[in-house]
Amino acid sequence: MDETFLEEQRHLSEIYATLLEMRDELNADLDVRQKGMAQDLIDMSEEVSLDFVGADETMETLAAIETLNSVIDTYNQYHDYSVDKLRRILLLLMRPYFAKVRLQMRPGRPARDIYIGAAGITDEHKTPLIVDWRSPVAETYYNQEMGQTSYLVDGKLRTVNLELRRQFDITRDKLNMYFDTTVAIEDSLLLGALKRHHSEKLQAITATIQREQNQVVRHDDVPALLVNGIAGSGKTSVMLQRIAFLLYRQRETLSPSQVYLFTPNSVFESYIDHVLPSLGEANPQTFTWASFMEQQGLSERSDGAATSPNELRRLESLLPSLELEEDDLRGISVEGVQLLKPFQVKASVNKFASQFSVGPRLATLVKDDLHEKVERRLAQLAKDDELQEELLGLDVDEQVEIFGRTVDAVDEEDLVSYTEQYARHKFEQAHDLIERGSWLRVDRIGMRMLGAKALSAAEWLYLKLLITGSPERDARYVMIDEVQDYTVTQLMVLARYFTRAHFLLLGDEHQAIYEGTATFDQVKELFTQTHGDIEECLLRTSYRSSPEITELFASLLDEEERISLSSVRRPGVVPVMRSFDDRDAYLAALREAVEEACGQEGLTAIVTAEKARRSWLHRQLGDKVASIHRGDALPASGVVVMDLALAKGLEFDHVIIPDAQEEVYPDTALSRRRLYTALSRAMHKVTIFSQGQMTPLLEGQTA
Repeated sequence: MDETFLEEQRHLSEIYATLLEMRDELNADLDVRQKGMAQDLIDMSEEVSLDFVGADETMETLAAIETLNSVIDTYNQYHDYSVDKLRRILLLLMRPYFAKVRLQMRPGRPARDIYIGAAGITDEHKTPLIVDWRSPVAETYYNQEMGQTSYLVDGKLRTVNLELRRQFDITRDKLNMYFDTTVAIEDSLLLGALKRHHSEKLQAITATIQREQNQVVRHDDVPALLVNGIAGSGKTSVMLQRIAFLLYRQRETLSPSQVYLFTPNSVFESYIDHVLPSLGEANPQTFTWASFMEQQGLSERSDGAATSPNELRRLESLLPSLELEEDDLRGISVEGVQLLKPFQVKASVNKFASQFSVGPRLATLVKDDLHEKVERRLAQLAKDDELQEELLGLDVDEQVEIFGRTVDAVDEEDLVSYTEQYARHKFEQAHDLIERGSWLRVDRIGMRMLGAKALSAAEWLYLKLLITGSPERDARYVMIDEVQDYTVTQLMVLARYFTRAHFLLLGDEHQAIYEGTATFDQVKELFTQTHGDIEECLLRTSYRSSPEITELFASLLDEEERISLSSVRRPGVVPVMRSFDDRDAYLAALREAVEEACGQEGLTAIVTAEKARRSWLHRQLGDKVASIHRGDALPASGVVVMDLALAKGLEFDHVIIPDAQEEVYPDTALSRRRLYTALSRAMHKVTIFSQGQMTPLLEGQTA
């Protein structure tokens, strides 16, 4: 038996037993402390005497209350720490670690073994048992440099000697296999992972992040980063690993709610929603362009993706000369009660208009003034007989909910005071309306500026941002996947909406399947203007597709670009291409391919160019094929039919392209990109059918 294997199995067994012991102790401790904490707080609170008669007594009372609050805070901090530790232990019990590096930290000193896992854990002496893959020292594993290598700690470069880089295939406390590796092409763990069949959910690539991917994951925190990667290069996986990396490195200051992720569609959103939770992190706020516009209350109008960016630039150029008219403004009303009239809003605008032009500074001053006016209006309403009667008509539960106690108005002054509190409760939405800029008639302003009969959602939102500023001040990071499918207009809106956030933009220009979307040069120009700078990373290796499939979709690129692409997979199956002049023969071959796919492992996708073709094929192929629509989740196996727009970003064991005829994919730049996208969804096998003449884009390819 391999002595190294036995030694590593012994170490794994010891670590696993320690993790189990930690888990059980934490569970017991949390249970005891929860009960003990409750009793401690009861005892302490009973000892506090609320005595405010004299100065000394008041000071003693306040000190006792402060002590009680301090104890509560300590309990909460301990509880949060313990729960987080338990979460990490439970994650590690599924696979304690996936790698080990042996590092000589200083010349002449013995080397140290460091085990790397999805989370980090220390023993009772604070000695690391397993280090988190996101920790600085773990970078030595991802650098893939034997001998002298380095990593950053608090901005300082630390040079060490890497003597061993070992990978493990582990299931709970069982060591299945280990590999000693040096360079990427010998990455046995990666090659093993790539052999596996498609799963209905994207899997974390923590153990197999390659060097070029790691450069993105651990990239410096810059205002904007563009990741330009070929199909199958792991862009989406890298993006999710970077989110996990940022959440770890900025754990004290960054929460998932401050990270926004834009995905191509809801099917894709469902496909990736498991990755971050599997790493012990919560998912960020996730949107498609459509759902983002819906959140803004703009779903009823044209989404504006096709709006010319020149219209947005016109709004920018016209803003300095804009003067708000009274008809551009509306009053503030809540529950049918008008608290402020339009002329009062106009008076607030006029108060500052001579000093500031229309824009965020003016809007801030106007909002402050409107808040004050609403407060004065609520004070007036406190003396209103009807509102006082309404207050006195509240039942006991309503009174307790609003005031925390029952109403006990002993005189007129008390009644007015209670009524003013009630008015603030009843009309609290007024302040939200002011903050949201509801006092602006954006449509009227925009139509007047552009001479248009209506505004698209993009125009409306952009003008609102120009006038009031960005409403999203807490957003720290915005990730946009498949950025090549966004128009300049969409990116202009997002860059201004999230003006304070750092952007990660991922895409492949060759997968731009729509006309009129932003080129990468336009993306760079835009974010240089809005964020001061943009850096770029290239991913040129395909981890998804076999060499045969990679060669096929790479044949659609210019020769220069073709040379720089590669696949790390083992040789696979040669793509099958067949043309049929007869529709019955075409459908018979397609049904035969579906029948064969149903008997195989993994998931097969029939990817059509358009939705209409998807619907027609589904009717022809029957119940053996599931038709995938927006909002659907992918199955783990079987055969699905879906249009290209929904297939973007996904991967399948086998892809069947059923409409590769010249009429559907003519020799145009757009068709070339669409076919490249469809072909590159495949991991192991591609079958191409055409009903009629095969597209000239595939001329000369092996049939």
